[in-house]
Amino acid sequence: MDEKHKFSELSNKVIGCAIEVHKTLGPGLLESAYHQCLCRELSINQIAFESEKPLPVRYKGILLDCGYRIDLLIENQILIELKSVEQLHRIHEAQILSYMKLAEIRKGFLINFNVVLLKEGLKSFVL
Repeated sequence: MDEKHKFSELSNKVIGCAIEVHKTLGPGLLESAYHQCLCRELSINQIAFESEKPLPVRYKGILLDCGYRIDLLIENQILIELKSVEQLHRIHEAQILSYMKLAEIRKGFLINFNVVLLKEGLKSFVL
């Protein structure tokens, strides 16, 4: 299986997990609830991930801990930023793109669980 096919298969599995969480819980909960349930769903599906991974900022050749955390890093390939907000804004998109650049991760998903249909709250990013 080539790298691109493997990558899109992983993306589809991750999106499937997010859909399952949304289908089970619905909108209106705190981001932390969706985060914990998505971690559980990823584990059930045997998808390797890191939760709340520290994200240092490289500044003039040194790494500084500025308190940033990646919500979920899936198999060191996909960065997930979770939200539970009324509406996604450009600042949310800027945040995930900055995190992807800092982490040197090419693929990312911004997922807002506070929507009627999850596809309305799902945005994909590629660097």
